[in-house]
Amino acid sequence: MDNFLLTLVAYDRFVAICQPLNYMVIMSPRLCVLLVLLSWLIIFWVSLVHILLLKRLTFSTGTTVPHFFCELSQLLKATSSNTLINIILLYVVTALLGVFPVTGILYSYSQIVSFLMRMSSSVGKSKAFSTCGSHLCVVSLFYGTGLGVHLSSARTHSSQGNMITSVMYTVVTPMLNPFIYSLRNKDTRADCIQGSINIMAPPGVVTGLVSAGALCDVCTALQ
Repeated sequence: MDNFLLTLVAYDRFVAICQPLNYMVIMSPRLCVLLVLLSWLIIFWVSLVHILLLKRLTFSTGTTVPHFFCELSQLLKATSSNTLINIILLYVVTALLGVFPVTGILYSYSQIVSFLMRMSSSVGKSKAFSTCGSHLCVVSLFYGTGLGVHLSSARTHSSQGNMITSVMYTVVTPMLNPFIYSLRNKDTRADCIQGSINIMAPPGVVTGLVSAGALCDVCTALQ
């Protein structure tokens, strides 16, 4: 689901930067809801097919999956049945659900870079790159950790190592998304700075002494 959402955000950035005057027309609330709903339906049906194929497999009583969740590849290793169909479907789905979103992200940013290269204003370029920075950070975290998991699992059969690396893209990256996107907001950053000052300072000494204007100046310097 995350790869589809990242692709939709990349397309949103493309429309916002390359076609700003038509942004509200193209990225209407109805279209956004339909795109998210379509992404959810695709993942739902793919998951349903995997579950139905798993029902025909046989597992021994007391089988333990050495993972922090029931990952499909780990379940296929734990069964004693023929898993050829499951493995073929797994590779086909992984290829399709991986190639198309990555292609969409690369296409969107290639158009953004091409558009910015023709832009003469350095201020406009800086604002555009700042707009894309948070999304690129999340994309790098998600696909970087996911690729690392698959490469490490191909080189080693350590279940514990695969379990630890899987936590990065299944738990850590989704948890970081709200922080990465929210810290672009000046009010959010100001609240974080004020909260940090209040926590580190002795009670009643610094609390409330930092004005909103000073916090805004700090936030501007962090940009």
